[in-house]
Amino acid sequence: EVQLVASGGGSVQAGESLTLSCAASGFTFDDYDIGWFRRAPGKKREAVGCLSEGRDSIDYADSVKGRFTISNHTKNMVYLRMNSLKPEDTGTYYCGGTCGDACTWCAYWAQGTQVTVSS
Repeated sequence: EVQLVASGGGSVQAGESLTLSCAASGFTFDDYDIGWFRRAPGKKREAVGCLSEGRDSIDYADSVKGRFTISNHTKNMVYLRMNSLKPEDTGTYYCGGTCGDACTWCAYWAQGTQVTVSS
């Protein structure tokens, strides 16, 4: 059974950090892009970052550049390290597996983990 589970969300103060994890089972992250996405209240889902298939580049949304980092150390785990969090980072965060075209599509999605940043 294919499953993608995101975890690590929580409530923090502005300026603090969180690390989100995404665990894959029934498939691996190999050979495709990996994406992190978020949906803020009342807004559409947006891509936070996309790790390329070749693992040689990561594209980040301008709003998180320099603060967020995607890492993928094993074929079944990917992480999103979020530093210097801001209230506007509040939202539900999702990871996507088996993604393509710079993470414009993903075959598998995690259920989402909530991040709340207060000022």
